[in-house]
Amino acid sequence: MTTQITIGHDSSGKPVEFDVEELLATRLLVQGNSGSGKSHLLRRLLEESAGLVQQVVIDPEGDFPSLAEEFGHVVIDGSAYSPGEIEALARRIREHRASVVLDLDGLEVEQQIRCSAQFLTALFDAPREHWYPALVVVDEAQMFAPAVAGEIAEDTRRMTLSAMTNLMCRGRKRGLAGIVATQRLAKLAKNVAAEASNFLMGRTFLDIDMVRAADLLGMDRRQAERIRELERGHFLALGPAITRLPLSVKIGPVKTGNMVRSEGLMALPDTAPEDMADLLTRDLAADVAKAPPPPAPPPAPRMDEIETTIAHAEERQIDAPAQPADTSAVAQRIDEIIHELAGEEGIAFQSASAQFQTFLTRCRRERLIGPMPDMYAFRRRFAVAGAGLTDLGDAMQSRIMDLARSVDEDLLGPFLVIAKAAHAGETQVDEAELARAYGTSSPGRIRRLLEHLERQGLIVVREDFGGGRTVMVPGLEGISAE
Repeated sequence: MTTQITIGHDSSGKPVEFDVEELLATRLLVQGNSGSGKSHLLRRLLEESAGLVQQVVIDPEGDFPSLAEEFGHVVIDGSAYSPGEIEALARRIREHRASVVLDLDGLEVEQQIRCSAQFLTALFDAPREHWYPALVVVDEAQMFAPAVAGEIAEDTRRMTLSAMTNLMCRGRKRGLAGIVATQRLAKLAKNVAAEASNFLMGRTFLDIDMVRAADLLGMDRRQAERIRELERGHFLALGPAITRLPLSVKIGPVKTGNMVRSEGLMALPDTAPEDMADLLTRDLAADVAKAPPPPAPPPAPRMDEIETTIAHAEERQIDAPAQPADTSAVAQRIDEIIHELAGEEGIAFQSASAQFQTFLTRCRRERLIGPMPDMYAFRRRFAVAGAGLTDLGDAMQSRIMDLARSVDEDLLGPFLVIAKAAHAGETQVDEAELARAYGTSSPGRIRRLLEHLERQGLIVVREDFGGGRTVMVPGLEGISAE
């Protein structure tokens, strides 16, 4: 079976071919300003390779559902399913090798990002026996892998960056070949863009994007002017799956209007589109029920509590004590509130800002007057309380906190859980407690957490052939886990 497809023609009219099997191992980055023909290029690539390899398209603008009529793709409306159902669908897509379009057009931007992140993570975490080759196309990738923090919540940004990084950096061994397309290279996270070995650069006018595109193509600054002068539908191509030298390509026509594994390519199943859709959606609720749902968030305050708080706002100000409050009593009560908050079910699944706001609200409700911890101090004290570190003696607590000085704030909680267990000499890692401290229910995220902490030199992980795992914290005793 040939793995070559034609994506267009060069300036002399010679066909420019794309090696799909090579693409599975080397990934692709497409860049072009609005109107440069970027979506047309993606559609051409998808249409030409539709019979060769499974395709999964993340479509935030609703551009690609038309692939369904011509090529049998199953269109999944992201707004019609719950987060658990989206993850279950992703697992079934890998199992049944369905070519799908995840249409996110009906969702708000932050909902699109969260839905895409959960979907990609579930694709990535699929069982080893379902690691079939698949092209994963992510349009408008600067939304899903932003170079800098924007207006989205921090936990959402962390989730989507992790999913996109896994796709581009570690997806190859799982059969996933990332194809990311962006209007602005400068807005795309560098660690995502840098993993691509093939490039198709369309017209761009901003100097910062043009220079970065030229660097990826190995061109000097004077040659970079060619990128600004490209016509609509023309791209500069480079990469092992296309050409070894930069080549100008005019993308060919499309049919649908508006758009590795080491074993190589595999023949696609001949299941009819309607049967494939039935395989993906039949008894979806039962599939979701197999995995335990994450703990429900704490209930919102009752309406009468809110009304009482508002009604007595002025009274609280009038009744505020004229004399300075007992700062030691206030500090003790603040510690108690942090411990109570850390022990509540589901609190770890909230963002850090939401946890801090809940803490401040409870302090105001009790009319606590005195120095309050800022958000940085709160997060560290919250992590200490959640890990139960206060149960240890002052000397050991101080020793562990010294080891944790270089730990990122969002990883402090799970690191303290590991450190406390190491000090106790336990024979088993309590992964449920570790997951709660990290605010996740995904075993894959726990595994990646341990890998990250090990790369930082904070822990040492050793695995044996029987699946046992030993985790050690330098400076503390080792612990083992099955």
